[in-house]
Amino acid sequence: MAERNRGFFANLFVFLWDAINFTRRLVVNVIFIVILLVFFFALRSGAPVLRPHTALVLQPKGAIVEQYTAAPAQRAFGGFLGNTPKEVQLRDIIDVIDTAASDANIDRIVLITDEIDGAGFSMLREIGSALDRFRATGKDVVAVASGMTQGHYYLAAHADQILLHPQGAVLLEGLGRYRSYYKDLLDRLGVVVHLFRVGEFKSAAEPYVRNDASPESKEADLFWMNGLWSDYLKDIAGARKLDIAQLKQEIQDYPTAIKAANGDLAQLALQQKLVDKLATHDEARQLLIEKGVRDDKTFRQIAFDDYLHIVQREHIGDVRAPIGVVIAEGEIMGGDQAPGTIGGESLSHLIRAAREDDSLKALVLRVNSPGGEVFASELIRREVELTRQAGKPVIVSMGDVAASGGYWISMNANKIIAEPTTITGSIGIFGLFANIPDTLAKIGVHTDGVGTTPFAGAFDIRRPLDPKIGDVIQSVIDKGYRDFITNVAKARNKTPEEIDKIARGRVWSGSQAQERGLIDQLGGLDDAIAAAAQAANLGDDHRVRYIEKEMSFWEKLALDLNSDALASTSQAVLPDSWRAWLARSQIAQELPLLRSLSGNRLGVFAYCFCEIK
Repeated sequence: MAERNRGFFANLFVFLWDAINFTRRLVVNVIFIVILLVFFFALRSGAPVLRPHTALVLQPKGAIVEQYTAAPAQRAFGGFLGNTPKEVQLRDIIDVIDTAASDANIDRIVLITDEIDGAGFSMLREIGSALDRFRATGKDVVAVASGMTQGHYYLAAHADQILLHPQGAVLLEGLGRYRSYYKDLLDRLGVVVHLFRVGEFKSAAEPYVRNDASPESKEADLFWMNGLWSDYLKDIAGARKLDIAQLKQEIQDYPTAIKAANGDLAQLALQQKLVDKLATHDEARQLLIEKGVRDDKTFRQIAFDDYLHIVQREHIGDVRAPIGVVIAEGEIMGGDQAPGTIGGESLSHLIRAAREDDSLKALVLRVNSPGGEVFASELIRREVELTRQAGKPVIVSMGDVAASGGYWISMNANKIIAEPTTITGSIGIFGLFANIPDTLAKIGVHTDGVGTTPFAGAFDIRRPLDPKIGDVIQSVIDKGYRDFITNVAKARNKTPEEIDKIARGRVWSGSQAQERGLIDQLGGLDDAIAAAAQAANLGDDHRVRYIEKEMSFWEKLALDLNSDALASTSQAVLPDSWRAWLARSQIAQELPLLRSLSGNRLGVFAYCFCEIK
């Protein structure tokens, strides 16, 4: 009897304990959900109200990118701490401008370029085209600037009126490409870098084997840069209704003109009709009040981020949109890579997913890449080819740069569309292998031993490279180049000999590439989407959805809850401008290339260091 009582009370205790645990979890979860909902609706209740006669303040901050380089969770939680990378997606800027064009509450755009920190001419050209569409509706664009680089001015030139601060300047300095060369340094360290390449113009790896640029590199660079510069001057001269010959001469005579203006760069910009008016910030604000509606002490306005939230809420992506867009931005590397870098496996997966999605009738591949690993590029090219064979048209839209591996992954599309200012071509490959026997000898370390074949230990970085092995490597590189030009020839309906004449690692502007048959059409992403709709017989149905790695529910929620108002001031060792420069510098770009030489293997690349400054 006592044993039965002990069993009854033990079971009762376990039951009560489980009930308490369940109740505790239930209460905690309910409280958490209530707090989350309160927080969510509190954020929503603070959202700005869009009223009539509002000016949209378009002030992109940071780098303009095709897609965020930070993962969704990093952006979400980084925003709460105030250390999210400063980036704005090109698609968001264009979507905001195009939506504002048909929004009766938006009277004008106030364009502020001061905080744009990184965008190529092709991206800026697409934004400029969107501004032109906005102006075509009868609305105006006013650009306000403290000072403008030539990149900023490329965008501001599309405004109806440009206001420049009296202490500001417009600097149109031309295009330059200067690199650091490391041969002497590597010699001092005892590092021997072996370069294997095809094409005298394939200069990406020259800094490791030379102390200066080769004559072929200078010849090719100057040719395509002059092409880009001519397009740049033509665009701003057309937008500002300036005489292009006079504009060219004024830029050539800058030193004399600046001296004649007593060093007043703002007055010089006004005299040269690059800007319409010199105005301090308060004077610009008063002018905008007079153009629009006074709202407290300033003009009625809505910030870009706030308007973007409205646009995204009202324009929910159509999951049945017939055109898919896949973004290929950054260096091409093997495996599964994070956004901002193209992974051979990860991008192939997205293209394959688009191919297998029956609701998608066409694919646009947006390429903004200087290239990278050959094998990873080939994996992506094959997926493009398979998608086209499956009956789904593939249209490539080239952004700022689609060279080397960037062209490799593009070549099999039904149509290739690029901006006149797109950097493309650079059809060629190279291989790098570094060894350090002299480096080790400097500290008294020597290597010796035996192998059963000539290949055994041939790629041991402690040993000198056998010339016979070097010949073998060059044969592999030669074969890779033949594959490249043969595939391009097949895709472009040309002979390998015809492609070889315009290949050999040479870089072209988009306009020059079209003249040589490497692309089909000049235009931007909108033109590529229209071409995809036409190829798939979709008529006027240009609805698109971006094919990207799916976010979890919590990532989406965290991003939705994130707000600039919640971000705290971040602490950094270096100023933002320094860190931004380092992120875009040649050193930052070349480090992944150097890292890829690790692991006792040959690095084989289709890469172009063709950024301009």
